[in-house]
Amino acid sequence: MDVFLMVRRKKLTIFIDAKDTTTLLELKKIIEGILKVYPRNQRLYSRENNVMEDEKQLQEYGLNSNTAKVQNPGTVGLTVRDENGDLESLELTPYSAPPDLPDVMKSQKINGQEQTS
Repeated sequence: MDVFLMVRRKKLTIFIDAKDTTTLLELKKIIEGILKVYPRNQRLYSRENNVMEDEKQLQEYGLNSNTAKVQNPGTVGLTVRDENGDLESLELTPYSAPPDLPDVMKSQKINGQEQTS
């Protein structure tokens, strides 16, 4: 079955679709094709920030067609090795929040009925 993933690293987000039987090594090879970073220089993390093992399949980490849908992709963290051979720490920069609506666009209650301006 198809699994939809958001691979996140710092401010970078990559959307990937794969099969639930895809191994983590295969996923790293897909990432290599996008970022030009060898699989041995990548480390993937599950939602609980646990290191994911190359030989395991996505479904073994709870990433399947029920939990990683196109409308709500599963999140996988990514870190890479620097030039010195050290792995960077996992950093997922939060998304920005939209600004508040102007008062004229907020709904108002008049006599118990919700009205828009």
